[in-house]
Amino acid sequence: MIVYDKLWETMKAKKISQYTLIKDYRISNGQLHRLRKNQHVSTYTLNRLCSILDCRLSDIAEYIRDEEPRP
Repeated sequence: MIVYDKLWETMKAKKISQYTLIKDYRISNGQLHRLRKNQHVSTYTLNRLCSILDCRLSDIAEYIRDEEPRP
């Protein structure tokens, strides 16, 4: 599973708010909602966020292995 917890930390460190992403960079509220819920977002959106925040993908997203069901 991909989680975006690091995105919010990076935004805070760069002093870029969700409002700024929506108004100045035209990132949709729907995209931000999906990021908050760790749902699917496009690589295009991830690329734009990295560009806006001047960071690497690892600064905004993290892979966490799903728990496998036990028999």
